[in-house]
Amino acid sequence: MGWGVPRAPPPREEQCKNSGSCFWVAVLDGNVVGIVAARGNEEDNTVELRRMSVDSNYRGKGIAKALGRKVLEFAMLNNYSSVVLGTTAVKMAAHKLYESLGFKHVGVVEHYALPGMTRSLLERMFFQVRYHRYRLQLREE
Repeated sequence: MGWGVPRAPPPREEQCKNSGSCFWVAVLDGNVVGIVAARGNEEDNTVELRRMSVDSNYRGKGIAKALGRKVLEFAMLNNYSSVVLGTTAVKMAAHKLYESLGFKHVGVVEHYALPGMTRSLLERMFFQVRYHRYRLQLREE
């Protein structure tokens, strides 16, 4: 499918630690266009997909999906049983992306307080955040 749309660049590992954490950067034409991190949790044998972000000028080109797949690959190679994520994304495209990667929506927290929020009356009245949780079971424990 050429159509002049640049293909998603393969994410490259930037930093992985023995502690079960890893960080990837997607670079296109010498520019950083996306990032994602994975943080392993040995207590429940899960990996948390964290901080996925793609430059708004490059969205819709498969970059986020490629980054998400890197986290899933990392989880499988390191024998984690599941991958989890939480998001406050309001755009349906983000939720559809997670579902296309195989994640299942497992819950929502209403009136979620972002770091730095004071939970003042004005914030509670005008700034209500929903925190969605997703899980992808890779294998049974």
